[in-house]
Amino acid sequence: MGIDETLADYVAVRERIEQGEASWTDLGRFFTDNVVYIDPAWGRVEGIDALMEFFVESMTGLEDWRFPVDFVATSGDMAVIKWTQVLPGGRADGSAITQSGVSTLRYAGNGRFDYEEDLLNMTQVIEDVGLSNWRPTAEFNIPPPNPNRDWSRPS
Repeated sequence: MGIDETLADYVAVRERIEQGEASWTDLGRFFTDNVVYIDPAWGRVEGIDALMEFFVESMTGLEDWRFPVDFVATSGDMAVIKWTQVLPGGRADGSAITQSGVSTLRYAGNGRFDYEEDLLNMTQVIEDVGLSNWRPTAEFNIPPPNPNRDWSRPS
């Protein structure tokens, strides 16, 4: 399976997550054992076991947030996924509260990626959370205070 087929399958799983038919941990099958995953709030996550823990820990309490995919593109072994983060509730005028996000992934072959970096304006997220009046549930986990910001790809 090549990058285009793998990316299409990855996006299909994300769509199932959007519909409540899958969980974030279902994405684990798309990553190598030595994956490096970069999150704008949680920082660098290394290894598939740590990534599975991250998916559970970081997404708990955000079940009412949405992350629909807008488009994808590939070039060589790199993929880009443009997505939107949609907060619960809305603005006073009824419009959705959203932020623009992008993920870059490096294809390692055999239907797996060895790197993902999610890019999102966290200042905008914090401002929009205040605007939305969204409040975390008791299960919500706060990102670490000093995450590893090393975004380098594995060699």
